[in-house]
Amino acid sequence: MGNTNTSREDESTVITGGEALSPASKLFLSPTFNCYVIAIIGINTRINPQLIKQGLGDTLLNHPRFSSKLVKQGRKLKWVPTRVDLDKHVIVPEIDSEIEFPDQFVEDYVSNITTTPLDLSRPLWELHLLNIKTSDAEAVAVFRIHHSLGDGASLVSLFLACTRKSSDSQALPSVPVHKRRPSAHSTSFFCFLLPLWLGITLIWNTLVDMILFVFTIFIKDTQTPLKGAPGVELNTKRFVHRAFSIDDIMLVKNSMNMTINDVLLGITQAGLTRYLNRTYGGDAEAANETTRNKILKNIRLRASILVNIRPVAGIQDLADMMAEKSKAKWGNLLGYMILPFTISLQEDPLEYVRQAKATVDRKKHSLEAICSYLCAKLVLNLLGTKVAAAITHRVLFNTTLAFSNVVGPLEEVSFYGHSLAYIAPSVYGHPHALTIHFQSYANKMTISVTVDPSAIPDPHRLCDDIEESLKMILDVVKKKLVTDVV
Repeated sequence: MGNTNTSREDESTVITGGEALSPASKLFLSPTFNCYVIAIIGINTRINPQLIKQGLGDTLLNHPRFSSKLVKQGRKLKWVPTRVDLDKHVIVPEIDSEIEFPDQFVEDYVSNITTTPLDLSRPLWELHLLNIKTSDAEAVAVFRIHHSLGDGASLVSLFLACTRKSSDSQALPSVPVHKRRPSAHSTSFFCFLLPLWLGITLIWNTLVDMILFVFTIFIKDTQTPLKGAPGVELNTKRFVHRAFSIDDIMLVKNSMNMTINDVLLGITQAGLTRYLNRTYGGDAEAANETTRNKILKNIRLRASILVNIRPVAGIQDLADMMAEKSKAKWGNLLGYMILPFTISLQEDPLEYVRQAKATVDRKKHSLEAICSYLCAKLVLNLLGTKVAAAITHRVLFNTTLAFSNVVGPLEEVSFYGHSLAYIAPSVYGHPHALTIHFQSYANKMTISVTVDPSAIPDPHRLCDDIEESLKMILDVVKKKLVTDVV
């Protein structure tokens, strides 16, 4: 039996043991880099809080990170197991069912809870259950988890391990499996030459990327309406999301022989260009398109991408962990990649996707993420958390946005008997005014946009620009397909 009691002993009662924090966890707990993962989850039915608590007690509380608190032992912080009172972690506010603008209420609610830090005397997570009908769900659940507990991809996988297929209440969700494409070079000559060339390319690309990474400590991105001001990590954020058909993404992917990530980066690049083009269009000095495009091309705009160095444990492994059958590897082993975006008006909308693919293909042949992780670990061990956090903060602040993409289940799933409408995760507490996250779920692709409203007051407009960019690219692809058939 799992832990089903929802009213346990006080969490100040430490059981035993303790586990050291990973280098990334130490960084995420530093004052200048205090990061949280937040996930807004649409539910297709009204939420039963007791059912949710019982499910959490049977599963999530068996995960050591969600049943441990931070305890200082000497000069070190450790994860120490503790008793969990679910009534303190599952918040169910009373909500007026006659609220005039429920979508706005949920946005305000999520924004407001992020202004209060989690209680360090307890496990660093909480779940808010909002029984309010919105435009795309019958109710909304909001997970807030401190980033020191794990990286985003692992936390999403852990959440999915708590769900079951809606069509089969005993079956875990199935997620896409990346298949490596077979090499087209099979001759003995290429079998010798290709690995040599790839090895040289890998070393060169890694060297160049790490030099550029170090330069990012000193070189800022162009100050655009998307770039945050100093102290942006402390500002209250707004969280919005938008869902569109994953079939549209797949159509572009297959017709252009690319990956889903290539397409998502391409439409993001196009959407940011649309947003900035309209913004600069109000400038008298950039009244004509030629002048605006010249301004756009001179913009340095880069994304910080967090990369999990350790492969994410499978959903089955995490489910077994919570059933106390096994111990899957867990922890923050994170490196960073700096990805440049090309901001310019393109006559052919497909060029945005081609440019994104070229950039990503180049990054695939680099060890930048691993090297940045090793460098951060070295600095942390030699100079301490404060210096490592300051350098990491400086690198991220000098870029414009954070970007991520996580695959979700192929079919609809239920969370302790509650069918999900969408999953919209994001992160806050890092020094960016803009975070863009894509999350697939069944036949949907949800884009989560997190902004500092003092820099980006119209996040819904930015969502519109990204959605319109997808439609623009999709229209060209469909016309090409019709032409090819004719």
